[in-house]
Amino acid sequence: MNNSFLTIAMPKGRIFEEAAELLRGAGFRLPPEFDDSRKLILDVEEENLRFILAKPMDVVTYVEHGVADIGIAGKDVMLEEERDVYELLDLKISACYLAVAGLPGTKISDIAPKIASKYPNVASSYFREQGEQVEIIKLNGSIELAPLIGLAERIVDIVSTGQTLKENGLVEYAKIADVTSRLVANPVSYRLKEARITEIVDRLAEIIG
Repeated sequence: MNNSFLTIAMPKGRIFEEAAELLRGAGFRLPPEFDDSRKLILDVEEENLRFILAKPMDVVTYVEHGVADIGIAGKDVMLEEERDVYELLDLKISACYLAVAGLPGTKISDIAPKIASKYPNVASSYFREQGEQVEIIKLNGSIELAPLIGLAERIVDIVSTGQTLKENGLVEYAKIADVTSRLVANPVSYRLKEARITEIVDRLAEIIG
């Protein structure tokens, strides 16, 4: 691999599309095929950038371990994973929030209610702060299903428009934290490639405002 490249870990999906648009807005020349490629590693030689496309939860892991110099990760992932990375910039894209939800009118039991989430650490911390002892059930998808089938009394999940909750007959009980995508850096990479990383931060910050 070309060591002169700066390696950026990017999440697949909606965040990738919004982040690519942001980078183009900051003057980075990303080729048109960049958006439609099925490759997992993309080199943009004219910018000396290498992109690693990963699952959102894995981005901070790649950055922490130094296989990516910087990355774009949701605040939800950073709260859940608690990785040793520097948070450099709020990109203000993919805005949503973490919330507690469940079926309307249901009371949670006094003895260790069950909470389903793909964010077990966030859920556990939140209920501990509320002084409630809960049992966390980790799920990887379709979290809304858990209260409907009696697996859990509440869920902790990302809410964007609230439409998915509504369509499944669920209501929001508490907001935990606002979420946007952040630019993060590996601490060692930040020291070794500070000028290059700072240039990217400055160019992005200028268009974010």
